[in-house]
Amino acid sequence: MSEKIRILSTSDIHGAIFPYSYGDMKEMNMGLAKIKTLIDSLRNENTIIIDNGDTIEGSPFTFYHYSQKKDEVCPLSLAMRKIGYDYLNVGNHDFNYGKEVLDRHIEAAGGQLLTANLLYKGKQVGRDYVIHTFNNKKLAIFALTTQYIPHWEDPKNIEGFEFPDAYETARRIVKEIKEKENPDYIVGVYHGGFEKDPKSGMPCADDTGENEGYRMIEEIEGIDVLISGHQHRISSGKLFNTYYTHPFEHGFYLSVVEIDTDTDEISAEIVQPNVEADRSIIELCQKEEDEVQKWLDTSLGTTDVPMLILDEFDSRFNKSQLVTFINKVQMQATDADLAAAAIFYGALGLSRNITMRSLVNTYLYPNTLYVKKLNGKILKEYLEQCADFWSVRDDEIIINPLYDFPTPGFHNYEMVDGVEYTIKASNPYGSKIVELTRNGIPVKDDDEFTMAVNSYRATGVGGFNMIKDAPTVREVQKDIMDLLAEYIMKNRIISFEPVNNIKIIY
Repeated sequence: MSEKIRILSTSDIHGAIFPYSYGDMKEMNMGLAKIKTLIDSLRNENTIIIDNGDTIEGSPFTFYHYSQKKDEVCPLSLAMRKIGYDYLNVGNHDFNYGKEVLDRHIEAAGGQLLTANLLYKGKQVGRDYVIHTFNNKKLAIFALTTQYIPHWEDPKNIEGFEFPDAYETARRIVKEIKEKENPDYIVGVYHGGFEKDPKSGMPCADDTGENEGYRMIEEIEGIDVLISGHQHRISSGKLFNTYYTHPFEHGFYLSVVEIDTDTDEISAEIVQPNVEADRSIIELCQKEEDEVQKWLDTSLGTTDVPMLILDEFDSRFNKSQLVTFINKVQMQATDADLAAAAIFYGALGLSRNITMRSLVNTYLYPNTLYVKKLNGKILKEYLEQCADFWSVRDDEIIINPLYDFPTPGFHNYEMVDGVEYTIKASNPYGSKIVELTRNGIPVKDDDEFTMAVNSYRATGVGGFNMIKDAPTVREVQKDIMDLLAEYIMKNRIISFEPVNNIKIIY
């Protein structure tokens, strides 16, 4: 009896190597060291191993490496080579440090780049598809990334790159594969997710083109398997005639697809790495990890203002002073009138002794700053979009379910300093801001302000086109986390009067 074809894939690793949380060092079933052990236990002679992108950004380890040793090969890439990836796709966050870093990672990781809708200076970077033959059965694999990348990424990091439409590319490639190769199976690998819930068919994301997995499966005949990512979902199953997987983030799950070449039966599931961590991966990365741990425990300063996030709901509902602090730093760095900041999902906040560990577990993304020019009318439109985060159910104020499924969109609730405003959660969208003042004076439509926003928000993603379209006054091309660290080290003791400028009422 022949062995089954096994396609093992990771997605959205986001720099996770070691099996623990950097916030509290609690051991967890996650990271590439455990993934390697799981892969080794499943590997047979008919195995293909794929990474689906968003790999090099997102952990203290990779933040340390790319801020301190940007010109060196990252141990994460070498760990992937040791695992033995056959193919690499790219995700949006893989461009965060620029082309040179991405190229170095791909070369060091050892797998072949398989991304069909990525062009550089007009030429395709990866292959359209590859063919494997197992037990006289022909398997075709193609890969895509979300074309929405230019909406988020700093233009300098993607200069020369083009991202053709993922759906149209998939349709073209599947047609070409069928005509030229006549394969038995077609597998798509997509760094993108589902715009509709695959279980219910209900919309679960804005139909912007960022996520097109549902449409691909529904409309493109012949895709037997779609391995997805990007949305950090935990799901697998069968939709129409296609099997799909989505293995969450940080190596908490491995996508496992099996094809029985005798019966043509296909299974698709996600498997937890509830195994021992591979020692070779640990040893390969341990030296730099020791440096990371020392760096994380470096004291930057102290604060007498409570800024720990003990309750995420309350920290947004009653505006944590962490937001006040971030906005204070952003306004000083840009000389803007106003500043906006969000509490990211999973942020831990700052304790009395502020260390790099607490900082990197609080400001989680490599954003820079933009200063936008707004009038009072645009400011209110922006605040209305933020206020959509709040809703009412059974006479209680709740988070709008659209911001909690399929993945938390809490980063899209930003809080602004420099003005005072009231949100009436029970009002319909467009009329939730019932009071807006600056220094106690009502804001008029033709009043003008400058506002500091992060580079992600400046792209307009998340329904914030009014910010994208607003004139850019200036940019501060330094990571916001670096600005926060520099501010703390310069002042040593962080002390300020709490600012409670946002009210949320029923």
